[in-house]
Amino acid sequence: MTLQQPMTFSNGFELMALLTMGHFLGDFGLQSDRMAREKCPGCSSTLPWQWWLTSHAAIHGFLVAWITGIPALGLAEWGAHTLIDLGKCQNRYRLGVDQALHLLCKVAWIALMPQAWTP
Repeated sequence: MTLQQPMTFSNGFELMALLTMGHFLGDFGLQSDRMAREKCPGCSSTLPWQWWLTSHAAIHGFLVAWITGIPALGLAEWGAHTLIDLGKCQNRYRLGVDQALHLLCKVAWIALMPQAWTP
């Protein structure tokens, strides 16, 4: 099942640009201050932290699935985003490493999409 016909790109850089824009939209435009705080264990006050983290990562999964047209990549993004943000919440690394890990995931998704490289 696909959400749409997977797009083709003249090169992977076009897809990387769209996935990067989607990532920044999800991490900074669509994430409220409350969600950014309360998605971390021990910081929840309105909902359990698991709900905040799961919904935030699901937004990212949806964006990847929507941009690529491949729901399986959206599911992979959902899981990877959850684990990366959990590591940041546990102070294993700071924002720069967190963002680099997220963008490396986008490179991995592109590598798994041979149609992204077909003219």
